Amino acid sequence: MRSLIVTLVFVLLIAVPGFAADSPAAKVSDLAWLTGHYEGPTGNGTLEENWAKPVGGSIASLVRATDGEKTTMIELIVVEEEEGSLVLRLQQWNPGFAPRSEGPQVMKLIELSDHKVVFEDASGGSIKKLGYSREGNKFTISIETAGGSFDIPLMTQSPH
Repeated sequence: MRSLIVTLVFVLLIAVPGFAADSPAAKVSDLAWLTGHYEGPTGNGTLEENWAKPVGGSIASLVRATDGEKTTMIELIVVEEEEGSLVLRLQQWNPGFAPRSEGPQVMKLIELSDHKVVFEDASGGSIKKLGYSREGNKFTISIETAGGSFDIPLMTQSPH
């Protein structure tokens, strides 16, 4: 019986790949093109993304959504190198730093090319796919949820 359990555990370890094992090989330095400040209209407000340069195996962005003079959402995005690929974690907060979820949504890399990256949900979060692309001063966020897909176009902004 003990050898059967050991064999089953071994088979499960082989059959269940590592988190990023089926993701393309990548390093955060491959995302250096994300670095910058981007801004654009969304609905009645504005969305800002502020990507810091990749350092120490991570790249991060602080996102702020505003509606007039009021902040409606803050989001932190961190992309880290894991198992030879990239993993994105994001967490959102309402005003007053009230978390919108218990913990961060975790996403794995599924596509990487020149000035384009796409991540796919790996934790059961509301965002099924999240992509970023950049052409000159145009920065596009592509989002897929259970309700559909949409793009958020932003433009490069000068540092304030």
